[in-house]
Formats: sequence, structure tokens, C-alpha cells
Amino acid sequence: MEKDPTPSSGDSASPEVIALARVVARLRAEVADLEGLGASAAVLERATGVLMALDGLSAEAAHEALVQGAVRGNRTLLEECWITLGAVRSRPDPPPRAESRGTDPVGVGPLPAAERANAAPHLLLAGLAASLAGARSAGDTAEILHEVLRAPLGVDGVMIYRLDGAGKLRLLGHAGIDAALAAQWRDVPPLAGVAALEVIGSGEPLWLTDPERDAARYQLIGTPERWPARAWIPVPGGRPVTTAIGFFRAAPVPFDDADQELLRQAVQLCGGSLRVFERRDADPAQDEVAAVQTVFDTLPGAAVLLSPLRSPAGEVEDYLIEAAAPESTDVAGRRGKELVGRRVLESYPTVAGTALWQGYSDALATGVTYDGEPFPYREVVAGVPETSVYSVRATRLAGRLVVSWVRHDTGAREARRLATMQRLGNLGWADWNLTTDTIDWSEQLYAIFDRAPERGPMRMEELPEHVVPEDRPALAAAVRRLLGEGSPIDQPFRIAAAGGVRHLRIVAEAEVDAYGAPVEVHGFFQDLSAQRGAELALRESERSVLIQEGVLQAERAIAARLQHALLPIPEQSIDLVGLRVDIAYAPSDTGVNVGGDWYSAIELPDKGALFVVGDVAGHGLDAVGTMAQLRFTAKGMIITGSSLPDAMRRLNSLLLHTAADPSSATTATMVMARYRPADRLLTWARAGHLPPLLVRGGEARFLPLPEGNLLGASFDSAYAEETLRLEPGDHLLLYTDGLIEVPGEYMDRGLDRLAAAAARAMGGDSPEPLAQLLAALQPVGRDDVCVMDIHVPED
Repeated sequence: MEKDPTPSSGDSASPEVIALARVVARLRAEVADLEGLGASAAVLERATGVLMALDGLSAEAAHEALVQGAVRGNRTLLEECWITLGAVRSRPDPPPRAESRGTDPVGVGPLPAAERANAAPHLLLAGLAASLAGARSAGDTAEILHEVLRAPLGVDGVMIYRLDGAGKLRLLGHAGIDAALAAQWRDVPPLAGVAALEVIGSGEPLWLTDPERDAARYQLIGTPERWPARAWIPVPGGRPVTTAIGFFRAAPVPFDDADQELLRQAVQLCGGSLRVFERRDADPAQDEVAAVQTVFDTLPGAAVLLSPLRSPAGEVEDYLIEAAAPESTDVAGRRGKELVGRRVLESYPTVAGTALWQGYSDALATGVTYDGEPFPYREVVAGVPETSVYSVRATRLAGRLVVSWVRHDTGAREARRLATMQRLGNLGWADWNLTTDTIDWSEQLYAIFDRAPERGPMRMEELPEHVVPEDRPALAAAVRRLLGEGSPIDQPFRIAAAGGVRHLRIVAEAEVDAYGAPVEVHGFFQDLSAQRGAELALRESERSVLIQEGVLQAERAIAARLQHALLPIPEQSIDLVGLRVDIAYAPSDTGVNVGGDWYSAIELPDKGALFVVGDVAGHGLDAVGTMAQLRFTAKGMIITGSSLPDAMRRLNSLLLHTAADPSSATTATMVMARYRPADRLLTWARAGHLPPLLVRGGEARFLPLPEGNLLGASFDSAYAEETLRLEPGDHLLLYTDGLIEVPGEYMDRGLDRLAAAAARAMGGDSPEPLAQLLAALQPVGRDDVCVMDIHVPED
């Protein structure tokens, strides 16, 4: 770095750079004025500690007492401090005690750790003030805070941060923190979630007590578990606040109210000396950067301050961005101070090896300002590669470079984006200057009106010639309001074009003169033909849906009436050949079609009984028709003497032969049972149906499944039968799958649920067991439900 930051006339420096150099020189002169302030701050803090120890005062009260004493004696504050210290020296010496770093020569040093743990807060603070008087740097201050507060407050670590002019945090001193961690957190860029930065900005202390929650909100130093309790306290006195001290406690115990008050006063005691240390030890280079950043904050346009990063051989490898104007942006979208601390090749990676890079090197080496020719730079914006044109200027300043640039193609890019937006939105703008009688159209507007560009824009008087006759009166009235009263318009209309009628919309407003007369009209036309076509298609679709819904509703009503006529549901129990039969039927509660679930319970000529429950695939009139065919055919075949397996085979052939195409025949499931009351013998067969459920003695079990494929599936289907002797008290359930079926669930789970519910509902003396069963199962209603309960009375 050069000794004198002010460029010579040979550098051909710009006025802005000369002004920056003068600011830097003034800051260096101010540093010399701070040399004597360190001793003054030490005397003030020592006298404050004396009063705290002798009179039991707080830090604020002791400082106020010194100020009041100086006012009463018409003395300076420094004279009052020396008088206070001299009065203490004249007293008898107190008993000797152990000393540590910074022990007060008048006897008011920090107490040993064993005594400090039980000492009153004002004695602890007095000892701290006396020890701080011997500090010579912010590092000494951190060590003293750590040593004095470790035993009484459990403070295991201390860190002191200051905010520099570029918005970056710099670690001034630390204690109890390992060197590797301190090096990692020595310079902190202006990032979100930094507790010290938040405290400096707000001026209020921050107490962190929940490691998990704090880690989600802040970027914690070290692991969250290492220091469960943390405190960050701003150092008062400066305006604005620039320094904060952090205290770290390894014990999982939050700082209570007494601890918090003690830490606040301890930080207040450090304020004077820390401000002196910060300014005395300030890096002149950092002051220069802060001065440049201050100027940058007021400048329009893009500019950065670059510091060269050299290899061991002395060659420039990269540049560090140390200050940035608010409008500076890199390819990642970072702006202003977000660039500070980053490298040029990180923010602008394709600059290396270009003429611009060589221009930087020449300006740094010779001091001659580099004014580059406009050059293209390729960048990626929102995932889309774009090429922009820039002009860059680089000027040397005290071993650094002030780089500014101008982007030339912003207007052209915006024009391309506007044209793309008009094309995608199918709209075009138009301007009418009523004073000069000139018109300007965008390119897209010619496409909307199907007009050749060489014919030029259409005059306002020509517009009605293209509008369909039905829309001319409304559009003419709107245009008269626009041109006569200056009222804005938003009017739809139609025009006749080569491809047919187009639906357009005009939105326009007028600029008026001092007398309220329109002088210019600005607006746009939008082609809404595609949207209008979609609206008409949607309306036609809605009309078709309504018609179809009406047809389906009518079909449902007819099918429901037909089903009710063919399959009446009894309102009470049926007594049949000594059995009590209860039937429940619930249609599907979704869709507009009725289903094909059905039942039969009739007395046979031989004084026996026939019980059938079936389920035809599908819904609607076809399903109801197939249900009626199967119901009456099965009844007729059994009455005429057919066996159950034989009836099943014939019903299967019936469905296959009545179908127009056997490969698409209607299918159905069925369970059929014949009961002989003389010996209570039940014979039953099935065609792909769920097994009957027997409830006996409070236990439920499913009957074995005889052979039998569903009806209408194959000509080769075979059917068999099983027999069962019923006993008094038995309940036999025949049902369709709607009773147990749940979407997405295996059928086995539904069967297990049915068995458990039936055992509870039908195992006792309930007067309505079937109703209790349905209440327990609560069928989902996506399919029809048909259940038949065949009960053998006890007597």
C-alpha cells in the first residue's frame, strides 16, 4: 500500500478519486488525535470502580457521582477522577489480597475467584472496573471479562465484534474460544441470521436460551450444544452502536434477571476503553475502505472497490470486492453490500483473461485510468443466457482499483421484452397525437388488424369501416367520450378480417392540455378471438353436460321405478316356512344410475323355501333388465324342479346366448339356497358370490365355498352345491359386496369386519339385529347394498 493515498497529477486521477483520497488523509490525521485518550479512559474506569467498591454503587450511579462532583468543584471529569483516586491512596492500606491481571495499585483489584463467587454485584463490578483500567487492547478486555465473570456467572467464552464501514463484522478480541473457531468467525460478511449484527442494528441485548430454536433462526458460533446459553449485548455510548460483546455459557442454564443486569453493567464499564481501542487500533486500510463505501452509498450507477490478491510470486490472481455501490449487481443477482467480501472471478467468472482483465492490471501498475471500449458480456438471467454490452472504467486509488461500469443495451433489451409480451398476449399499443395528427403503432397491432405495415397505421376515422355494424354505435360513443371529454375507455368490439370475425378490445386514455382538451391518446388493442372461442366452446360443453345430465336423471328415475316394481322391499319381517326373514336394501348414493343388486325369498310348491341374492355388473336400465331376467328365470326353474347346480348352468348359458357378442356378455354373481323345513336342511350353491355367513351361539363363521364361476363368464363353468343343517337360534346372512367393500382395502378385511359385527349384533336377543349390523358396518355407499337375514326361531 502506498504511503500517500492522494494521487499525483501524473496519475490523471478523476476528481472523484482525488476527493476520496482527501477523505482518507483526513481520517489518518484523526487517528493521531486519539493517542492520549486511552489513558484518560483507564483513569475514568478506575475511579468508577473505586466508588462502586467503597459506596456500593452501580456502574451508572458511580459515573454520575463523578460527573456531579466535577460540576460542584468546577473541575473537569478527569480532574475529579484523579482526586477520587488520590483520596483512596491516603487511607490505610486494606489487608493484602491475591492480584491478577490489571490489579489496581490503590487496592481495589478484582477479588479472587473463591471470594468473587459470593461477592456482592457492586464489588464484582468494582473489581472488573479496576482490572479493565489495565487493559491495553480489546483482546485484553475479553480476557479480563472472561477471568472475572467465569466463576460467578459461568461465562466460558467472550467475543467482541465491531461493525466496519462496509457493513462487515470484525472480531476485535476473544477469550475461552479456541483459535480455529475464532479464525473461522474473524470476519463476518453482512449476512442474515447473525446475532451480533442484529444486536448492533437494534441496540437491544439478545438472550439465546433454546439451542434448537436458536439454530433455526441464527447462524450460531460453534455447535448449538457447546454453549446452550448465549448473550449478545451492545456496547453503549456510540451513536450509532458499532460494537457488541457475546458471552457464552456451557451450562444448560439461561442467564437469569440478576445475571442479565450484571452483564449489562459489565459491558457498560467496557464502553470507554473499547471505543478508544477501536479507533486507536483501527486499520488505516479499513478506514479507507469505509470512506470509499460512504461515498459509494450516495452514488448512482454501478461501482466497486477492488483490492488485488497476489500469488507468492507477486502476480495478481484475483481481486477482492471491499466496497460496492447499491446498484452494483453480479450474475447471481447479489446487489450492493452483498458483494463485499467476494472475489471478482466469483461474481464475474468470464472476465479472466479478457482485455478488461488486462486493463485492470495496467491501471493498477501504472496509475493511468483505464477506459475500456464497449464489449459484450454473456450472463445467465433467470436461467436464460443473455449477452449485454458494457463500458468499464478503472482508476487506481492507494493500491486499489475503483471500477465503475455502464450498461448500454438496457433499452434494447426492454424493447425486446415488450415486443415478446405483446406477441404472447396478442396485443399491440397505439399513440395518437391529436395536435400534429400523427399516429404510431407497434408491430403486433398490424397483425391484429391484418394490415400490411407498408400501409402505415390506421387513422381514427377509418376504424368504423372495419367494425361489424352491430358494434359500431357502442364503439363510436366510447370514442366520442375519449376525444370530447378525455374519459378513458375499455370497450370490446368485433372487426371483419380475412380469416373471419375477430373479437377485439380497446383500452385507451387521453392526455389533456391546461384547458382540459385532449391532445394525445395512448392505448392498446387486444385480440380476444381465441378467448372468445374458448368461452363459446365452454358454454356449448356446459349445455351438452346439462342435457346429458337430464337424460341420465330421467333414466335413473325410470330404472328406479322399474326396480321398485320388480323388487319391492318389505317394511317388516317375513314369516316363511317357519323362518323369519329380514331384508335390507340401500341403493348407491353416488352417480345417477341404479344398480343390479336383487333378492328372492319365496315358498316352493313342496312347502320348502327358495332364497336368492344376486348382483348384476353395471348400472342403469341394462342392469335392471338383466336382474329381472335372472330373478324370474331362477324362480321358474327351481319351481319346475331343477336342482341348484342345474339352474346355475342354465342361467350362465342364458346370459351368454342373449348377449350380442359372447365376449362382452353381462356378468353377475349369485348365491341360491333351498330350505327343507321338515329336517331344517339347507342346500346352497354359488356363482362367484361371497360366502354366506352363519351366526350360531354367538360365533360367526363363513360357509365353505362350493365350485361355481360367475354367470356369463364362460360356457365351461361348472357348479356344485353344499348342505347345512340349521339349528334353532341360527342366523344365516346372504349379502352383496356393497355391504363390506371399502375402496383401497382388501376384501378379507371387510369379511373379518362383517363377521365380528354380526357376532355382536346377532349373538344376543336384540329385537332388530339386522339394523344393528348395518349401523355397526356403516357401508360407504359407493355401491348398492342388499342383505338377507334368515333366522331360525328358538321355538
